Amino acid sequence: MIPKRTIPRTGLAISELGFGAASLGNLYRPVGDGEAKATLEAALEAGMTYVDTAPRYGHGLSERRVGDLLRDRRDTVLSTKVGRLLTPDPSLSGDGERHGFRSAMPFEQVYDYSHDGVMRSYEDSLQRLGLAKIDILYVHDIGRLTHGDDHERTFAQLTTGGGFRALERLRDSGAINAFGLGVNEWEICLEAMDHVDLDVVLLAGRYTLLEQTALTTFLPACLARRVSVVIGGAYNSGILASGVKRDGPHYYDYGQAPDDIVERVRRLEAVCDRHGAPLTAAALQFPLAHPAVVSVIPGLGSVARVDQTLALYARKLPADLWRELRSEGLVDAEAALPGDPA
Repeated sequence: MIPKRTIPRTGLAISELGFGAASLGNLYRPVGDGEAKATLEAALEAGMTYVDTAPRYGHGLSERRVGDLLRDRRDTVLSTKVGRLLTPDPSLSGDGERHGFRSAMPFEQVYDYSHDGVMRSYEDSLQRLGLAKIDILYVHDIGRLTHGDDHERTFAQLTTGGGFRALERLRDSGAINAFGLGVNEWEICLEAMDHVDLDVVLLAGRYTLLEQTALTTFLPACLARRVSVVIGGAYNSGILASGVKRDGPHYYDYGQAPDDIVERVRRLEAVCDRHGAPLTAAALQFPLAHPAVVSVIPGLGSVARVDQTLALYARKLPADLWRELRSEGLVDAEAALPGDPA
């Protein structure tokens, strides 16, 4: 089975390899109900008992599917997110792509990080999930990367507008076990820590084999404040999953990769090849070496992807691989590596 790691501030233990359920919301392609059910069941049976979803994923579809599978299980930990409310729109029909999802759910998304918005989002998620308890709530996509010039207003909804207070009320009452942020930028996490005691951060794409910008400031702050980190986007939107041997386009950070990123991945891939190691295995295993990290949650949309991910997670990689990546300057000299002394 997959080992579990504890979120220190809460005592909640989650599997160090978790299940990112965006694909169950039909991310980029339709996934049938049967395939979605079989995929999550395969992951759960293999020990991937931490499951992360969000209202955004398929405009509620992912939450509905996840809830149906988790309802009778007692061995799972579930996280979902607040910050977007789903409002019905009768003009919507069909499963054409909206916001990256091929879902026919007729809802549009509205940002609301206020006290009442957080409480309504939480209550709506309970209804979509069909569950009486959510373990972890993340504030979804707060920060300048998402909101640009509107950042000050949206962040104020969390601080002076009571969004953080609502999350504290839910945690203090036992309605949830933990809360934090689910974001693609670590800077907003440091800003949030000045206002509230976070338990855990879901950080996508900023501490990976390709990019360790979170290492110098953010991760030490997490260790100092006992804030756990869940890593999403370990493949940096796909470029570490596909590699760059084939002709492009190559995708990084939800868009086409710039030349310098392609070249860096080419060098990473070359080192992995010299050691007979799949780039994907190195990318999946690397973040777990950091002491602040409690889980890595790849997005999985098929049973085949679950099986492949489990094999990559279990693959024994040579110590010389990690040493060469460090000596070549491809990972930060201060980064913890698999096999390093604890």
